[in-house]
Amino acid sequence: MAQSHSDVNLASLTKTELELRSRLLEWISQDNERVRALDIVQRCAKQYPIPQWCIAAGFVRNLVWDRLHGFELSPLNDIDLIYFCPLDIRPERDAAIEAYLKQLAPDLPWSVKNQARMHLKNQDPAYTSCADAMTYWPEFETAIGIYVSDVGEYDKNTQVTAEQSLSSQCATSYELVAPFGLYALFNLTLRANPRRSLLIFEQRVSAKGWLRQYPLLKLMS
Repeated sequence: MAQSHSDVNLASLTKTELELRSRLLEWISQDNERVRALDIVQRCAKQYPIPQWCIAAGFVRNLVWDRLHGFELSPLNDIDLIYFCPLDIRPERDAAIEAYLKQLAPDLPWSVKNQARMHLKNQDPAYTSCADAMTYWPEFETAIGIYVSDVGEYDKNTQVTAEQSLSSQCATSYELVAPFGLYALFNLTLRANPRRSLLIFEQRVSAKGWLRQYPLLKLMS
């Protein structure tokens, strides 16, 4: 069954935003390791139902920053698989999915989190989808994910098919979840999300060493 994501309405996006989405999908399709990870999750989803799944955070963010800096692509040091399943929020379910992924690809650094329970840890209102959960992440530039769509199952008028037509030149079936859009990421900014503590944002910037690793980044107030 095709998965459904609550994301932006593509018809409302600017031409620039649509072009950025097309460029990002092309870059993903050109990276063998990321393509491999997406294919593995798709295989896992046939064994374990993973509603609304996407691989998010550094998996997408670091690719863009590497490309815009002209760097060699950074190793995948953390593959954040998120999904939304309110019917079973047990941590053991995440652990089982993560174990299966490690069985399929033990060399990859998998991390699996059901966003239907993460509001409890973060002391937020209950999330309604992966996209909604991402609107609480500490910085805007991290709140972007990608997944593999079941192309043949979408109606011609759906949002996913519309986005796919924009990236047809990439010959991919990859789709984005980007509740804040892509402009900030491609603009090489780091901006705190007001829904999260500024201290958490500052601690992440320091601990991750982003400003040292990516000198063109601009820290926004």
